This record gives sequence, C-alpha cells and structure tokens, in this order.
Amino acid sequence: MSSLQHKIDFGVILLVDHANPNGDPLNGNRPRTDYEGFGEISDVCIKRKIRDRLQDEGFAVFVQSDDRKSDGMSSLKARAESEEFGLGKDVFNSKKTARDEAAAKACAKWFDVRAFGQLFAFGKDGDIAGVSIPVRGPVTVRSAFSKEPVSITGIQITKSVNSEGDGTKRGADTMGMKHRVDKGIYVFYGSMNPQLAVRTGFSDKDAEVIKGILPRLFENDASSARPEGSMAVLHVFWWRHNCKAGQYSSAKVHRSLKVGNDGTYEIDASATPGLVAEVIPGF
Repeated sequence: MSSLQHKIDFGVILLVDHANPNGDPLNGNRPRTDYEGFGEISDVCIKRKIRDRLQDEGFAVFVQSDDRKSDGMSSLKARAESEEFGLGKDVFNSKKTARDEAAAKACAKWFDVRAFGQLFAFGKDGDIAGVSIPVRGPVTVRSAFSKEPVSITGIQITKSVNSEGDGTKRGADTMGMKHRVDKGIYVFYGSMNPQLAVRTGFSDKDAEVIKGILPRLFENDASSARPEGSMAVLHVFWWRHNCKAGQYSSAKVHRSLKVGNDGTYEIDASATPGLVAEVIPGF
C-alpha cells in the first residue's frame, strides 16, 4: 500500500457543556486553562480519544489506556515484546534486528505508531539488549483552546457510605470537589505530512480512517466528569492539498478558519485560493 499522497490539514470545533474536558492533576483536577483563563485540552488528551476510537473499530493500538486494555499487557514493553499481541523479543533485540526494520514492523503492526510516532526505549532485561528506536509520525495534533475565557464551577461532594469495615459503624462523610466548564467552544487543528508518512507507511486509507473518527471523537467517552451529551464535535474541516508539499503552509490554512464564540464559523477562501475545505458535521 502506498503512503499518503497529499498533504492534509484539519480543524475541529468542539462544544463543552457543563463538563470537565481535560482535568489538570496538578491543580485538583480542575479543567485546564492558560494564564489568561482560556480553556485548554492537551494534544495528548485528544490523541488519547483518537486511539480509543481506533480501538473501538478494531484497529491495533500500541498506547492503550489501563481501563481499555484489550490484551491484558501490564506495560508498553510487555506489549511490544509479546509473541501474541506484539512483535516478539527478537524484534527489539539490537543484535538480531536492525533498528529500521524494527521500526517498520512496529508501524505495520500498530495504527497509532505509524500515525503519531513512538519512542521504543527499553532497558536491558536478561538477554534483551537495550534499545532505543524513535519513530517520527506524520500526524500532528495541536492542543484545543476555547474561543473566550471559560467559567469554571466547583461543587463540593460527599460520600456517606462505608467503603471499609463490616458496616456496623457509619463512616465519617468524605468531602471532595468536582469542577466543570459551564460552557465553552473549543477549536483544535492538525496536519498530515506525506514526507514523514513515507517512513511509517501511513496511507491515504489511514487518513480516511481518522477523518471518519474525528466527528465521533466523544463516542463511548462518557464519565462522571463528562456525562453523555456534555461533549460534542460541532464541525470538522478537512483540507486536502493537491500535492505532497502542500499548496500553503499549515499555519496559513488554519488561520483561514474564523470561529466565533458561539461556534459559528467562516472560512476565508481568499487566503488559500484553490484549496477548498470539506466541512463535515459532528456526529
């Protein structure tokens, strides 16, 4: 299968409605904000959701979250060296397999590796030689930011049931806090680079898979912090250039999309003549 033949840029408008889109564990799990009060969803969080949707569709994913593991592997190293779910120990033994060959096999095996890249850095373990294999992925995703400063509400919660003991004594109420963004419009952008896709084998078919996932980014993603329906993709914008190098820089393409505080949008076609965005409604 040939690699990606055209540069692709994309943008996504999100709605957050009384939810915590991405809690900061270093700040009491409050929704992430920058120093000016604009809401933020990290690129790592966005790629996590893309990986989860890929798993839902049956694609092999290397970086799996603990609560969605499909193979029972205890670590990335265990998954990589597994004979059943990975590539086996010999592939990551520098004395038996060249680094480029190991990287190619990892890209062929796992969708997220050939899309986002991965650093395989495993120390020595018995007869396994230490190895560090960097894979630079063609798909980059920027953090999402709100269009205006967000209002964050914190509510105090209590737990008044016994979680330990035999139940004969009522435990003291445990106090806690939950935080949410009352309402916000967030936007993030991404790009797919054909030159890097040659190295990982990322193909036009792979790009179409991600294109189909983006409108459904929050499918099967509900939690107490993000109740069902509180997170939604409003629109996905897909720019397919007519060549590998791209007709315009990604920065110029991304800036051509103007998004209002209410989620309305306008595309400045005069900024990128000849490059038309496909607009896909959210799921």
